[in-house]
Amino acid sequence: MALTVPQSLKKEHEELHAELVAATKAGGRIGAAATAVAQVLHPHFMKEEEYALPPLGVLTILADDRLPADISAIIAMTDRLKKELNLMLHEHKAVIAALNKLIEAAEKERKSQYVHFAEKLKLHAQMEEEVLYPAAIVIGEYLKKKDSSTKG
Repeated sequence: MALTVPQSLKKEHEELHAELVAATKAGGRIGAAATAVAQVLHPHFMKEEEYALPPLGVLTILADDRLPADISAIIAMTDRLKKELNLMLHEHKAVIAALNKLIEAAEKERKSQYVHFAEKLKLHAQMEEEVLYPAAIVIGEYLKKKDSSTKG
């Protein structure tokens, strides 16, 4: 079984990316602010999809009281997330700061759709911090305990 980002999260990232691309094409202050968001967000999304979110793809397996076949790969990802969590949170702060500038530009130009987008992306980052990252780390810790108990 290939370890992948859950489809719902993958689709959400794709939708957010598409909306951001559209905002970069808006021109003026909005386009410039959206481009600044994209510059900090893209490398962050790449990290998330490389190691922060794929472990969440095994939640349904774990909830069914089964163990995934690729435990060591999952643990490697969650250990990396745990190690780099402060960096990921720091990147979120940079994304939020850029989004606040996008909100400011959109409010000045009375373009509420971009304000809505920026607020939605801020909420997405908050969900990652409060739910997704901790859940991924818990998955790794759980698998470490399960893996050691099956070997002992």
